[in-house]
Amino acid sequence: MDRTTEGWLNGAIGVLIFSGSLPATRVAVAGFDPLFLTGARASIAGLLAFCVLAALRESRPQGGELVSLVGVALGVVVGFPLLSALALTHMTSAHSLVFVGLLPLATAAFGVMRGGERPRPGFWLCALAGAALVAGFSWMRGGGAIATGDLLMLGAIIAAGFGYAEGGLLSRRLGGWRVICWALALSLPIMLAWTIVSAPEELLAAPMRAWVALAYVALFSMLIGFVFWYRGLALGGIAAVGQLQLIQPLLGLGLAALLLGETVEVSLLFVTIGVVAAVAGAKAFAK
Repeated sequence: MDRTTEGWLNGAIGVLIFSGSLPATRVAVAGFDPLFLTGARASIAGLLAFCVLAALRESRPQGGELVSLVGVALGVVVGFPLLSALALTHMTSAHSLVFVGLLPLATAAFGVMRGGERPRPGFWLCALAGAALVAGFSWMRGGGAIATGDLLMLGAIIAAGFGYAEGGLLSRRLGGWRVICWALALSLPIMLAWTIVSAPEELLAAPMRAWVALAYVALFSMLIGFVFWYRGLALGGIAAVGQLQLIQPLLGLGLAALLLGETVEVSLLFVTIGVVAAVAGAKAFAK
């Protein structure tokens, strides 16, 4: 298998895993406070990552690598999990997946800034079109105002895009699994303290489905998915493999309807497809 094909295969597995993240988070926030959920998922994944690094006796990252790892942690260990969990207390997972349609664009934009590329004007026109679709949809759903959940979800997408791009660049030197493991391990002391402080008194009273959802977002969304995703970005390129994120909203909508029984409105589906088309156009003008 050549390098490019391996990159696309790893990226596809990562996207498939991530497609269940928001539906699982929606289930989890029904049983846990978003602050506790954010700390708990990062702590569980961080403990596993620390054990892996210790067992393999991996050498510690140095200098600029540490700075990049802090950026990865802020984006995908803290930023996206916290903001998306807070957003999902205000909206359905199906609604939140409209914003995920902008994730490839956010990743590409940060990749452009970090990589010093100069995309053609068409890139920015498509980018604005996609953003306008999401803003317009949120405006109409909010009765002429942008709701709190929409703003939180937009912040989550920006955080994830930064973390994806930073991690993809660093994976070329460290390897995808090392990037996410080190980002989680470095965050572990803070996230463990965060979890303890935010733990509810009636923790064990949470329903079983919330615990299962927590296990999914901790093991798959926070760790296993990133092993495949960062490897895919490193092997196949951030701009190229990043296009696979275009299918994530559609997969997520299917899971939201199938597993959670959420209604996927026709308008929601059309807006999601429109955002996907805008991002695909932006990708075409990215180089």
